[in-house]
Amino acid sequence: MTVRAVYPGSFDPLTNGHLDLIERSLRLFDELVVAVVTNPSKTALFTDEERVDMIREATRHLREIEIVVFDGLLVDLTARLGARAIIRGLRAVSDFEYEFQMALMNRKLREEVETVFLMPHEAYSYISSRLIKEVAGHGGSVKGLVPAGVEQRLREKLRSC
Repeated sequence: MTVRAVYPGSFDPLTNGHLDLIERSLRLFDELVVAVVTNPSKTALFTDEERVDMIREATRHLREIEIVVFDGLLVDLTARLGARAIIRGLRAVSDFEYEFQMALMNRKLREEVETVFLMPHEAYSYISSRLIKEVAGHGGSVKGLVPAGVEQRLREKLRSC
């Protein structure tokens, strides 16, 4: 039996912490769906299509990965995809309370789907998309914190803003 997991996030932009969790998730699950969340109430730096392209470029060396864009309830997406698990990253204790509440709500809505919490490699534990955008927006280097293609797109995007 093939076990599929979903790793949701904004990925605005994709970081090396995200990539670390994607690669490690594939050690645990047969297939992984990276789900790019569309949130009309938030203004993303990158479009959905740009985020999908960055993920596709950074993960082209990986097999058994699919990238989708979605809005709505995550448990509805897991049902449509036949996924058995949701991957969530925990960088710090401060992430836990929100993630715990979401995991319990997802269990209430669809109890057959498990939430699996993974900690990123310690080299990436302080990285967030928000922090990456802030540093890059002020001209700081994000080299080694994001895939090279993402770093290039960030520079181009911020130059045009």
